[in-house]
Amino acid sequence: MSETQESMIVEHVLDAISDQRLRAGTKLGEQALSDLFSCNRAHVRRALATLSAYQVVDLIPNRGAFVSTPSENEARDIFQARRAIESTIIRNVVRRANDADLAALRSHLTHEDEVRRENDRPKAIRASRAFHMLLARIGRNTVLEKYLSELTMRTSLIIGLYGTNKASLCADDEHRHIVDSIASRDEARAQELVDHHLRHIENEIEFGSQSPRIGPLSFILQPSEG
Repeated sequence: MSETQESMIVEHVLDAISDQRLRAGTKLGEQALSDLFSCNRAHVRRALATLSAYQVVDLIPNRGAFVSTPSENEARDIFQARRAIESTIIRNVVRRANDADLAALRSHLTHEDEVRRENDRPKAIRASRAFHMLLARIGRNTVLEKYLSELTMRTSLIIGLYGTNKASLCADDEHRHIVDSIASRDEARAQELVDHHLRHIENEIEFGSQSPRIGPLSFILQPSEG
């Protein structure tokens, strides 16, 4: 099995977490993953180590690998970190976005509208995360983009563990208002909107409840054919 194939395991696990198909606390058995991806367990262990470095998988001695289960305190720390990082990202975006970047943002808003009409929750979750990652790319700071990628993945875990459908989906107009503030080069307004947006998501999370994982691992992590 090549390094590229190992990366495929990582990618499938990350996609399943992002889509909230793979929930916090789910055991990722080495043999089950080995059978599913037709590889040996040594390669699976390397993939799990990578996921552990991303802080979305916990490796517990004598028990195995489990999708991380963030505590309420950790969840709030993650949202605080996102507010700090995305404040800088949006400042960079307002200062650096060109016409092509604005067109890309408007195009993504159209895509989000289409996804909402389909009422497809996994697609909506992916689209929402993709909006924030698009901002990070437009901000043109690869270090911040890397950190945000990890934090948004961990946010998906938090919402999957504690949240409701309402918490997992951004309000219809919040992304649009952010884009409008970028287009008008209003840095203070853009930062205010992003901060409000992230606090809104956090405040919708119900920390007193937890959602169970549904479906067998082989279904949740079904690899793409070809």
